[in-house]
Amino acid sequence: MFVLDTGNQRIQKLDPNGNFITTWGSRGSGNGQFEYPHGISLDSFKNVYVADTGNQRIQKFDSNGKFIATWGTSGIGKGQFMNPLGISVDGSGNMYVADAAHLAIGEPGNSRIQKFDSNGKFITTWGFGTGEGQFEYPAGISVDPSYGNVYVVDLGNNRIQKFDTNGNLITTWGSRGSGNGQFFGPWGIFFNPLYGNNVYVADTGNERIQEFDLDGKFITTWGTFGTGNG
Repeated sequence: MFVLDTGNQRIQKLDPNGNFITTWGSRGSGNGQFEYPHGISLDSFKNVYVADTGNQRIQKFDSNGKFIATWGTSGIGKGQFMNPLGISVDGSGNMYVADAAHLAIGEPGNSRIQKFDSNGKFITTWGFGTGEGQFEYPAGISVDPSYGNVYVVDLGNNRIQKFDTNGNLITTWGSRGSGNGQFFGPWGIFFNPLYGNNVYVADTGNERIQEFDLDGKFITTWGTFGTGNG
């Protein structure tokens, strides 16, 4: 397990039972340092990709934390970022980054997905807006390991959007609310390949997890506000 320890500006590596193996990172802008990272993903070779949010870049490491490469600067151009949050790598090693932030109130900023190859070469981008296939502050992102489809948590629009690997919209679901299949400030998204690749969404504002099938059909939900177990 690779844990993004954002407050401590580091990555921690644990075995399947939670036993500590190693850690790397400190606060800063040098190679292997971080400024409030928010996204992490692994490729099929167990290389670790980190969305180093405050430094407006992506960093790539091997599974033991050895620095491999970095790319990205602050900006709105191709391959630049403004608060990269979610990151996910597909089976071919292509990387998808939720490039989230606005420039200012009333200005579009980025609010887009950027796709790169495993070496950080820009491939394509799609994004900003409220229409289908567009985003208002994309946060979480996850690639279906079986089919390669890309699922994006469109936080500002309180919905999930599903795309193919080229950014073509397949389907969308969700609206603002607290009912089943509705969201309030959703953030993270995850697949469980052991159980039919169902989609799990961290519905942050509603203090719960929601589970859907691959087409967005609601399955179940759990969680309430509080400090107790579950």
